[in-house]
Amino acid sequence: MFAVTSLWENIMDLMTILGIITGSGAILFVMWRGNMIYMLFNVEALVLIFGGTFGAAMITYPWRIIKQLPIALKIIFFPPRRVNKEKLVKQIILLSENAKQNGMESLQNDMSSIETPFLIDGLQMVIDGLEIDIVREKLEKEIYSIRRRHQQLANVFRSMGTYAPIFGLLGTLVGVVQVLRNLTDPQSLGASMAIAMTASFYGIFSANFLFLPIAGKLTSHSDEEILLKEIITKGVISIQKGDVPVVVEKKLEAFISFKKRKKEFKKAS
Repeated sequence: MFAVTSLWENIMDLMTILGIITGSGAILFVMWRGNMIYMLFNVEALVLIFGGTFGAAMITYPWRIIKQLPIALKIIFFPPRRVNKEKLVKQIILLSENAKQNGMESLQNDMSSIETPFLIDGLQMVIDGLEIDIVREKLEKEIYSIRRRHQQLANVFRSMGTYAPIFGLLGTLVGVVQVLRNLTDPQSLGASMAIAMTASFYGIFSANFLFLPIAGKLTSHSDEEILLKEIITKGVISIQKGDVPVVVEKKLEAFISFKKRKKEFKKAS
């Protein structure tokens, strides 16, 4: 069984919540000190920035990707349980010891204690006697497919982070045009200037506080998942080759930082 880094991370991504609170608090504090909270709320600018940004994203990406955005947003706040890399490596080493001593078929008895589907699939192919090239190709193709799917979702938010400031500039231009058209009507100048100023604010804010950070967080989760699958792939192939546990350990310890590696394997010994 793999341990998570903490109970909080199992329930909610605490850093995401802290980031939202910190960033929002800083912005609201500055707006409050400058008496700008009500001045920067403008429905027309909101519709232009967010409507235009999402519309541009829908033009750029197919529906099969767009429809997965709610799932991606859920992952931001409620990420999958994090697998402890050090414990994963130790478990693979134990599996290699069992396979070396009792044969590949003995791995079937260990399946019930494994919680990672990717590791189960890899070991099952080894138990079934598939050739090593087929096993490697199957695992590497799945990693490629997962990486590509994750990159597509992150790219959607990254693109929206590019579009939003442009729509903010567009809103500013619209507001300036309205100001120039209504120079003789002082009562309408305020509303026109509000659109011009708030549009730029919403565009810059949404890009750098929402869309780009979301893309970065998705990429971070993806990198972590891909790393775990690469560890599993390396371990499964080593087990199938019949490598002794010491060799398996040497191959896998490169995936772990030196400090953690020294600590974990000192405990194991």
